[in-house]
Amino acid sequence: MKALLAFRSLFLSQARGFALALVLSLVALAAGIALLGTSGWFITAAALTTAGLAFNLFAPSALVRGFSFIRILARYGERLSGHDATLRLLAQLRGWLFARLFPRLPIADRGLRHGDLVSRLTADVDALDTAFLVAIGPVAAALVIGAVLTGVLAWFLPGAAWLYGFCFAFAVLVVPPGLVLASRRAGHAVVSRAADARAAVLDGIEGHADLTVFGVLDTAQAGFATTAQRLAEARAHLSTLTAIAGFAVQALAALALVGALWLGLDALAAGAVDGPVLAGLLLAIAGSFEATSLIVRSVGKLTTAMAAAERLIAIADTPPAIMDPATPADLPADTTITLADITFGYGGPPVLDNLDLAVAPGEHIAIIGPSGIGKSTLLTLLLRLADPQLGSITLGGVPLPLLRQADLHAAMALLSQDSPLFNDTIRANLLIARPAADDDALWSALTAAGIADFVRALPAGLDTMVGEGGRTVSVGQARRLCLARVLLSPARILLLDEPTTGLDRAAEVAFFETLHQAAQDCTVIVVTHAAIPEGTMDRVLTLRNGALA
Repeated sequence: MKALLAFRSLFLSQARGFALALVLSLVALAAGIALLGTSGWFITAAALTTAGLAFNLFAPSALVRGFSFIRILARYGERLSGHDATLRLLAQLRGWLFARLFPRLPIADRGLRHGDLVSRLTADVDALDTAFLVAIGPVAAALVIGAVLTGVLAWFLPGAAWLYGFCFAFAVLVVPPGLVLASRRAGHAVVSRAADARAAVLDGIEGHADLTVFGVLDTAQAGFATTAQRLAEARAHLSTLTAIAGFAVQALAALALVGALWLGLDALAAGAVDGPVLAGLLLAIAGSFEATSLIVRSVGKLTTAMAAAERLIAIADTPPAIMDPATPADLPADTTITLADITFGYGGPPVLDNLDLAVAPGEHIAIIGPSGIGKSTLLTLLLRLADPQLGSITLGGVPLPLLRQADLHAAMALLSQDSPLFNDTIRANLLIARPAADDDALWSALTAAGIADFVRALPAGLDTMVGEGGRTVSVGQARRLCLARVLLSPARILLLDEPTTGLDRAAEVAFFETLHQAAQDCTVIVVTHAAIPEGTMDRVLTLRNGALA
């Protein structure tokens, strides 16, 4: 529960929507109980009356119909307002998590697998955002309904009020907390094993070719089957505990109903209560326990939400790998980059070993070499997403650790091999680089990237949707749009990591020629395994054995 409370500020930001959902939930429950009570009173009174045709059928019929409509409308409004607030909360939760996560990237080298990270970004957040709808709201509504009905019973049937109040309070205040305590371990097991299953699926999809080549596909499938079986066992255990708690609530409901009937018959015999009123009260008691049953069904989700909250807090509180200096230096105007005696590795043999490099302002260089040789690692160090184990990197003579990361990242723009196009317009995709840019700046960047004519020919121009991952444009056009975004940024140092991945040779040559013309005023560092067209780079260096040649 402590982990859930850590998100209270986000929950409070949607307090108005959740409060409206709670009020409408109360109205729906009250209308349902009133509907049952009125129906019981009406049917019993109509059966027992001796007035015949003189019995007023219209007022009770109108009440039944009115309570029915109120219940339907209130339930609809509750779902509408509650889910609207929950979806807004979901967006805030993801924004909060991404904001906390970015300074901590990369985190894969700190024991968090890619599949586990995906699980925390999706399933754990989804589990957390249901906490109000499935637990907090129903508990609050049940307490109010139980208190009101206890007061009604105290007025009409005092002998049954204490018994009902005890059973209802036990069903709301004892059984659900007891289920939470009993199912905490099961909830943790469900969340962690579900994360293991998702990670296994992602690992199997991404590594299918390797698993097939090495002949261990059957072993991987058997491992996944074991993971799925463990997840099924955890869910079955949680379902069993929930079923036991549900039985306890139904037993309490039966005790309250039978006790009220027993005491009510005595009161009826003594003339202290009418038969129709007694029938209505008994049906109201039965209807009120609907709220407690909902709570029990929801507690299983609450335990998984608590476990998910702990996992999210754990990743959000991970110490950043790179820290800003206490007193940062100003970003220098000089963009000279110098790497001296750089050594860096991932726990094994060094990927970069005593590497030296100097890049003058405005110089265009390419670093070539096969995949896995350390080219992307070099860009990682330039962006200070990691620090070298030995050696130093300076920008304009200032060591990178003395600069604020935000300043450094504002001075450098990265075009990676998987730079995405988002499911939005061309304009919105470009404005990521410079939100305040006007249309002239956008067209200038598109022209420099050699794709302005294509965009102008589109019916909606800059407002054309590019689809998820840019699926409505070709690979070459997508790369040029990403290049335009980089050129639009105010950064004067451009870092490109395998920018021509997926392009044929003709498109590859055209891309390098466009880059050479478009980035004349910028420092450009390209790492690639592609052959560099002649005249498009000032220098071409080869990364071999951790050093540049």
